[in-house]
This record gives sequence, structure tokens and C-alpha cells, in this order.
Amino acid sequence: MFDWMYWTTPVAAFFSCIVVMLIGMTVWEIKSPTSLRKGFLPLKTTRGDRLFIGLLTAAYINLAFVGLAGRMAEWFALESEPSIWISFIASMAVLALIMRRG
Repeated sequence: MFDWMYWTTPVAAFFSCIVVMLIGMTVWEIKSPTSLRKGFLPLKTTRGDRLFIGLLTAAYINLAFVGLAGRMAEWFALESEPSIWISFIASMAVLALIMRRG
């Protein structure tokens, strides 16, 4: 069923985090409905809006890292491409920042 994608541990962890966040946000919304608030984003957002914006940002960070990993190995004279865990941690940190302060 999942043969269409190359599943590595970081990829599985990334998608598992997304599933856990969606379940958590659903329960949180049922228990405590959200209201609009203004953070550093240039518009008033709800928790769901910030989650969506954060997930898109996390996906773009991961895609950019995958696209630039070969070049980073050349630029920094690394023996091999940097670990995908770096982009996973960076994208989750940015997501947390957007959820908290966005």
C-alpha cells in the first residue's frame, strides 16, 4: 500500500508528527474553540490557520533541504550529504514558532 514512496525513518517521523498534530488540534478545538488573534504573521489567524501555514512552511523547508543537500556537501566539503534529520528538526522548530507566536 505504501510502496509508492521511499519511506525512511525521518520521512515516517515527519508524517507521524503531522498525524499526531492533526489529532491533537481536533481534540483541542472540540475542548476549547479558538478565536482570531494577531501575532507576527501579517493577518489575524486561528490555531488551525497557523497549523496550516506552519505545515506548509515545514514542507518547504524539507523540500529545500533535500534539493540543496548535494550542493551543501560540495559547499562545506562534506564527505556525504547532511542528514535529513537536520531539516526535520529545523522544520518542527519553525512550525512550533509559528504555532506559538504566529
